[in-house]
Amino acid sequence: MKDHKENFLDPLTLAKLSDMRLRARFVVEGFISGLHQSKFKGSSVDFAEHREYVFGDEIKNIDWKVYGKFDRFYIKQYQEETSLKGYILVDSSASMKYGSTGISKFQYACYLASSLAYLMLIQQDEVGVATFSNEILKLIPARGGLEHIKAITGALETSECSGKVDIQKIFKELSVLIKKRSLIIFISDLFDDEEKILHTLKAFRFRKNEVIIFHLLDPAELDLPFKNTILFEGMESKEQVLANPNAIKEEYKKTINSFIENYRLNFRKNNIDYTLINTSTPLDKALGSYLYSREKL
Repeated sequence: MKDHKENFLDPLTLAKLSDMRLRARFVVEGFISGLHQSKFKGSSVDFAEHREYVFGDEIKNIDWKVYGKFDRFYIKQYQEETSLKGYILVDSSASMKYGSTGISKFQYACYLASSLAYLMLIQQDEVGVATFSNEILKLIPARGGLEHIKAITGALETSECSGKVDIQKIFKELSVLIKKRSLIIFISDLFDDEEKILHTLKAFRFRKNEVIIFHLLDPAELDLPFKNTILFEGMESKEQVLANPNAIKEEYKKTINSFIENYRLNFRKNNIDYTLINTSTPLDKALGSYLYSREKL
């Protein structure tokens, strides 16, 4: 029998909860509440606060005057060190509606985005969220404070999927808003022109942003589990193809694996963190990938 928490973080179980804020709280607080692993350490001279030294902190940041007074090690934190600004970009194009297991890629993306936002807010970071296809559909500016989760989850809960992604157009619109060095989290199935996506995300990196990609794919998109002749229909192009899955499965898996590997290699070359997620994966494991990525920032 599975652990209760593991069951609760299963995407299908989470989908039964009506309140996305509740989903986010259970995902985050059940496993990683209280962590603050941001490596965006600034050099601001505006002192903010002390915190107790923990293993791994740089010794040069110890406040020796405080040590002399209290006989305990404390670290000085400055204003730039206490707050990270992040933007979570959620693909809401028509292809994200697909789901073979009872949960669509878009639903999973929303659960993941709301959990990441909740995590950042309890860590005293600032976070904003945008949903988009060929244009920005919903935009919640980056702010701090746990109350901000209401605006974020409200936008995600009322978003719908439609159209095709126009990633270059979206970047132009967002670049006006994202002027300060930030963390960009991009959640998508990446079903768009590969060169356009790479060019756009490289541009985010060129502007000194840190970029994390969560590449969401449905189990059926990864494995093509169908047995009988089936009519496949594109969710964005509406093109139809009648095919026998058994006849095309081997070639299909080569194609999808090549699709994934090309992204993985190209992102790595450009110092962009990439995580492939099967949408049957429990949310805590997806968040674990995020924490691993943040440790490298």
